[in-house]
Amino acid sequence: MPLRAVLALLLLIAWPGRADDLSGWVQRMETRGIKYSVGLWDLDTGKLLEGRQTDQALVPASTTKVVSTYAILKTLKPDYELETEVWGDLHGTTVLGDLVFKGSGDPLFTSERIWLLASELKARGVLQVDGRIRLDQSAFDAQRYGNGWENTSRSTTPPVLPLSVNFNKEDGRLVTDPERLAVETLERILREAGITIRNEPMAQAESQPQKLLTFHSPPLRELVADANKVSNNFMVEMLTKHFGGGTWPQGVLRIQMFCSSLLGLGADKIVLTDGSGLSKENRLSARTLAIVLRAAWNDFEVGPEMVESLKVIGGEPWKLRVRDPNLARRVRCKTGHLAGVDTVCGFLQTPDGKLRVFAVLLNGPCDDGDVWELVSRWAN
Repeated sequence: MPLRAVLALLLLIAWPGRADDLSGWVQRMETRGIKYSVGLWDLDTGKLLEGRQTDQALVPASTTKVVSTYAILKTLKPDYELETEVWGDLHGTTVLGDLVFKGSGDPLFTSERIWLLASELKARGVLQVDGRIRLDQSAFDAQRYGNGWENTSRSTTPPVLPLSVNFNKEDGRLVTDPERLAVETLERILREAGITIRNEPMAQAESQPQKLLTFHSPPLRELVADANKVSNNFMVEMLTKHFGGGTWPQGVLRIQMFCSSLLGLGADKIVLTDGSGLSKENRLSARTLAIVLRAAWNDFEVGPEMVESLKVIGGEPWKLRVRDPNLARRVRCKTGHLAGVDTVCGFLQTPDGKLRVFAVLLNGPCDDGDVWELVSRWAN
């Protein structure tokens, strides 16, 4: 047998379906009852190079974050910061009455950063609080859990309040009483920083609070990077509610309106009930994700920050389930996982240096191997 024929046979064995474009892979998906929407496009021209059912809208899981974070980043801008206000009636070094923390949705209000806040309060002369630590949660409505989360397969549905501490997690687990966690954490850190909390009740009329401090979140570019790199559902939903002026419906509507006005993607192309992808009521197609990604790549204003927020295979500590050394540093992506849902979208560079945008959405009895077989084929 000629050498060329031998090599072709070996290639076919290594990647079933590879030699005859997508036919073999598609047949295996259909045989197993897996729905799919997949496509590979040239990044420069947007020309479809290979794909099947690219307009089929499926459950996107966490690839939803590509749509929501780009809309928020583009609208609010990379340097945007969220504010946490501290209010109290300060006389000398003592706050008469309660010390009130008013949140606006800072998703990275962690113990480490609360220490910085405590240091700023001390620098402004606060050494004692006669009353209690109190929270002002008025920036968001009363809805703590997103629409569609009751049917999600993940146990990572976080309660979302505008003043939330440590992602509303304690000992690695989500808490059911996030306000207790916030008050206890704030009180402990303030005490350890040298601020006395007396917890004495005082009639509200006796106290005339003023704003003592405005504490800023890290810039939005850093929040989006953290949220997408580790696929942090809580962070994205905090940003989504803030984006909507305190409500999920308005936040989601602003994301949809952004996609419609800037990208020409109407309500039939962007079907969302949350920002993170926890809801199985969300629907996106491979083509829709590719359009958003191409727009971000070509966006001089916020594109670098958006692309940088994606995971890079190889060369950074973010864990991915794929173990293909040939993909190292050549794939930037956002993955998504729910029970019966495996998705990925992003950018890849071929061995000859050509840049592509891709999306793979699978719904059904699928696994990571089905997704990465296709991505590896396109990249190699």
